[in-house]
Amino acid sequence: MENLKKHRILAVDKGSLAEEAGIEAGDFLLSVNGEKIVDIIDYEDLITNEEITVCFEKENSEQRIEVIIEKDEFEDLGLNFETSLMSEVRLCKNNCVFCFVDQMPCNTRKTLHVKDDDFRLSLIMGNYITLTNIDDDEFERIIRRHVSPLYISVHATDGEVRKKMMRNPSATKIFERLTRLKEENIKFNCQIVLCPDLNNGDVLRKSLSDFLSLSPESVAVVPVGLTKHREGLYPLSKLTKEEASEAIDIIEEFCKKGLNVYASDEMYLQAERELPPYEYYGEFPQIENGVGLIRMFEDGFNYELEYAEKLDKNIEFDAVSGVSAGPILKGLFSKLEKYGIKINTHIVENEFFGETITVSGLICGCDIVKAYEKGLFSNSEKLLIPCSMLKEDDSNSFLDGMTVGELSKIINKKVIPMPASDGAAFIAELFSEVAV
Repeated sequence: MENLKKHRILAVDKGSLAEEAGIEAGDFLLSVNGEKIVDIIDYEDLITNEEITVCFEKENSEQRIEVIIEKDEFEDLGLNFETSLMSEVRLCKNNCVFCFVDQMPCNTRKTLHVKDDDFRLSLIMGNYITLTNIDDDEFERIIRRHVSPLYISVHATDGEVRKKMMRNPSATKIFERLTRLKEENIKFNCQIVLCPDLNNGDVLRKSLSDFLSLSPESVAVVPVGLTKHREGLYPLSKLTKEEASEAIDIIEEFCKKGLNVYASDEMYLQAERELPPYEYYGEFPQIENGVGLIRMFEDGFNYELEYAEKLDKNIEFDAVSGVSAGPILKGLFSKLEKYGIKINTHIVENEFFGETITVSGLICGCDIVKAYEKGLFSNSEKLLIPCSMLKEDDSNSFLDGMTVGELSKIINKKVIPMPASDGAAFIAELFSEVAV
């Protein structure tokens, strides 16, 4: 018992099982059912039973108390800890040649330079992890606690190729560990960041062939993103049209063999090939990787528009988009004109990260300001932007730190963040805005 990790209890829910058991804020949780608790993974697993033994230590005292709590299966105890994970976030130990964080301008906020690689966040939030920063004991804990599903950045199943790409000797264990996860019935989704001359061509084919035996829930293949801030970094080039097309051919070949593998929308746009139909994406398991995002938006947009009514008066908006999706959005938004809504869609080049970055979600406030200064916008009073341009942890600011309010003042337009993946929600909010 002396080596047990202490977890300080920040608060206890009123009327909870923990409060009834005499546990108070400031006390320390020591163990459940006699087992030590490393973090939230252990805690959540150990409290699932209908009868549990909780050991805790009173604040400002070495008095240890054990209580038996009878409860419903999966019923929460009502304890709140100092951090959501009950430990610090685990940071990335890799030095990947394609890492986007390493390509951030040095004058951006420190939080944008933090790289996590934490399997707890993979389970809880769907973050992609590499499995390189956990030792064998920790991997066995993943098995024992049945941490499922996981989201794993693989890039290549060939260990030596993966080590070269991630510059971490531990990267070679990937096939062995994925095999063990499958054997233990732990579900996982995978991603591959495709880099020319590293993991495309025959290496991609081998990875997808290995995935056939590993049976992941889904696999996304996305093209490497390269900013203009790569001084001193590994020399990489953007996928050419031909390389992107070759990769899609390989991916579609394995899709026909039954592997749930998808190329991202961006790869189809780079290859200048038509996107697959809506039905191709099934349950859209890799939507966060930009797989099927355009088709999902388009489907919801068209469906909701069928029920819209023509406005009594015409109204005009400006809108901004990245280079890759701009032409598609222009065609989609043209359908609104018969309803009395005109959206002037302006394709904005990314000067903050560089012209090779063409997705809308990485456009910054300064990029929009420069487009405005070039006279791209019309005389409309409102500018529509996809909400994906705004930081997840701060829905009011762009990646360059500019806020929506600051942008609005500079361009003298009301800036309206709009749904970026849900076309039906986009139409609903658009018509709600014109009704104001």
